[in-house]
Amino acid sequence: MSDDLTWLPAWRIRELIGKGDVSPVEVVDHFLGRIEELDPKLQAFAHLDADGAREQAQRAERAVARGDELGPLHGLPTAVKEHIAVEGMPRLGLMFAGGGAPKVSSRDDFGIERLRKAGAIIVGTNTMMASGATLSMGDTPGVFEGFNWDVEARNPWDTSKVPGWSSAGGAASAAAGLLPFTIGSDGGGSTRLPAAYSGVVGVHPTGNLMPEVDYSAPSLPSGTTIGPLARSVRDCAIVTQVMAGPDGRDPFCLPIDPPSYLEHLDDGVDGWRFAWTDDFGYGSVYASPDSPEVIETVRTAAMGLSSLGATVEVTDEVWEDWTPHQMTTAAAFAPAFPGMEKPGPEQLQAAFELRARNVDRFRRIIGPQTLLLSPTSQRVARSVEEWNAAWTTEGHTYHGGSFAPTYTALTAMFNWLKFPALSVPCGFVDGLPVGLQIIGLPGSEDAIFRAAQAFQQAFPREERPPVS
Repeated sequence: MSDDLTWLPAWRIRELIGKGDVSPVEVVDHFLGRIEELDPKLQAFAHLDADGAREQAQRAERAVARGDELGPLHGLPTAVKEHIAVEGMPRLGLMFAGGGAPKVSSRDDFGIERLRKAGAIIVGTNTMMASGATLSMGDTPGVFEGFNWDVEARNPWDTSKVPGWSSAGGAASAAAGLLPFTIGSDGGGSTRLPAAYSGVVGVHPTGNLMPEVDYSAPSLPSGTTIGPLARSVRDCAIVTQVMAGPDGRDPFCLPIDPPSYLEHLDDGVDGWRFAWTDDFGYGSVYASPDSPEVIETVRTAAMGLSSLGATVEVTDEVWEDWTPHQMTTAAAFAPAFPGMEKPGPEQLQAAFELRARNVDRFRRIIGPQTLLLSPTSQRVARSVEEWNAAWTTEGHTYHGGSFAPTYTALTAMFNWLKFPALSVPCGFVDGLPVGLQIIGLPGSEDAIFRAAQAFQQAFPREERPPVS
């Protein structure tokens, strides 16, 4: 059975564990073996706790033998992006909170607590952006210092290329079958973009849907979220369900219990309406030579939803470019943001009024059973060398003087607005994956998962990367 585990979705492995057809120890040993074999090529792990994982698996196996009630993730191994707190594991210092060498966490992030209670087994942490980087926003905006490019995670479809930033190792792990699912975070597209570049599903939930308080560096909510990466939409829905919902320790978490993401997951999209946009009307300034082919590939895939009984129409709505204004609000609420002055009242008012206009545009288009579709990214994965140059020596050549707005051109607006969005694999350009982004109003995760499930079921991507 263990030889067949690699490409099974997490929900199916959990079913087998519950039936006693496979043991948690067998599952964990299988995936630890894959990590040992393939991680030297992918560099997806910052820290691996094999002994601790096996101890957790043994406890999970005893629970099955006792006939205990098992959680929805019982016995399933996973890994967590290396800046998220996992008790007993090194945690990378956040770039905007001073960076620094990894420090061992004394507690779990709230979402990680919930994963453990649901039975998940944490085997380690995944690499982010060249592990240990510090962002300089001073005299040379967009230049990253202190990067060890030798430990940049590699894309399993082509190891000369990156799997995106910054949930990079997690995306590579899920794509190559090192684990059934992983946990990333998304501050501007950092789960969705690696998902698109690596050919997996990545989730950015509604802002503050999941509780999260960093006791070591408390701050106001920024629109950064934690979410799963997996090959299966259903897996992502299950993991999001486990992690979502209020927690009395978090004063900013939404105080509302989320609906079931599974109850209507397989009900399809017959009669639904979708709107398509190539680039929100402003994205062309961030385009690259491969953008037309990427956009056409994703658009063609999106139009396939019409074969499922849905209506897909192109919208000519033009949104306003969010990039300088999001930075303004970030500087207002995060005064430690390196090299950025706190904005004045007039600047902040202009930024928030633009934000309101963009929210109004979305509300004219999307609602219940009406979602917005776009490419997740206008480009495919770049070589490590090109990536290095884009973030360092050539950053000033990109629109706005930094590569960051180019990379996150079609994703970061939804962090700023706190709208949920998901990336689902939808094809290839030059042998590299591209992703379809599905966007809804806050609290519409159930509709987004349902649409993504319908798409994935109708148009499955069963290709496997060469390094897997």
